[in-house]
Amino acid sequence: MAAARMPQVLDRRLALDMAQAMERCAVAAARLRGRGDEQAADLAAMAVCHREINQIPVSGTLVIGEGLEGECEHLFVGEALGSGGVAVDLAVDALEGSTLCAKNMEGSLCVLVLAEAGTLLKVPGCYMDKIAIGPGYPEGIVSLSQSPQDNIRALAEAKGVPPTEVSVLILDRPRHAGLIDAVRKTGAAIKLITDGDVAGVVHTTTPEKSGIDIYLGLGGAAEGVLAAAAMRCIGGQMEGRLVLDSDKKRAQAKALGIRDPSKIYKLEDMVRGDCLFAATGVTDGALLSGVRFGREVIVTDTIVMRAATGTVRRIATEHRDFSKFRLDS
Repeated sequence: MAAARMPQVLDRRLALDMAQAMERCAVAAARLRGRGDEQAADLAAMAVCHREINQIPVSGTLVIGEGLEGECEHLFVGEALGSGGVAVDLAVDALEGSTLCAKNMEGSLCVLVLAEAGTLLKVPGCYMDKIAIGPGYPEGIVSLSQSPQDNIRALAEAKGVPPTEVSVLILDRPRHAGLIDAVRKTGAAIKLITDGDVAGVVHTTTPEKSGIDIYLGLGGAAEGVLAAAAMRCIGGQMEGRLVLDSDKKRAQAKALGIRDPSKIYKLEDMVRGDCLFAATGVTDGALLSGVRFGREVIVTDTIVMRAATGTVRRIATEHRDFSKFRLDS
């Protein structure tokens, strides 16, 4: 199924501002990759991300951020960002895969989403059970209301292949032991990743390149909304269900307007209307290349997507003015 088209509410020129912001954020994080200090890389990325988003000509409200007000200095949920302009929702992960960056492993990204005001799902700090497949399949072919085995068999049938030719991406976590066992019983192949489930969901949209047909399992709810924005642009199917396993999380969800804690959210429930998605690679990965530092040039690799048109652009940039990457600029 192709990505749904909708009115072009957002100025496409904002995509370039977003790309520039993520490039500078990625460079700040990349200077600390492989140093073993997740917090330092996170803080550097957050500081630059905050500064750069504040220069984008929008009146933004941060819906998905780095924490609640009082928990972090920058990029807290509800913070007003931007230099003024059209009202928008913002979602950000200044450093998706901070562990990957600290260990210089594949798949660390800087991610920013800009959407029409009031269209992004607000979620508490909790897990989300997720399922995602790429475009080209009948609507509802997979669902969280079905077992993993039934989803894999249905996807295999839709592809015209046996389950043994389906590849499943799952976060490598102890909580997924039962899921992994269930998937292996179907004969499907599993690729385990240590972090980076935003890119993991996006990989399902290009199985011929990524080798991934379906994403399954629990990851961050915030990352689920970011990934849904990308899927909204590219096309495909995704569902999410919040894991509200404590009184505190249930109270937070209720405060955000969530009335049904067991609701299964479809793609259009998580991101409604037009949105823009931008991500820049910090470390090398299947989705994006990492930042390259040369004596006279810094090279970044960025992907920018737009829901209204289904456009996906890859931007490989050579930066020669190093002054714009100063942390204190």
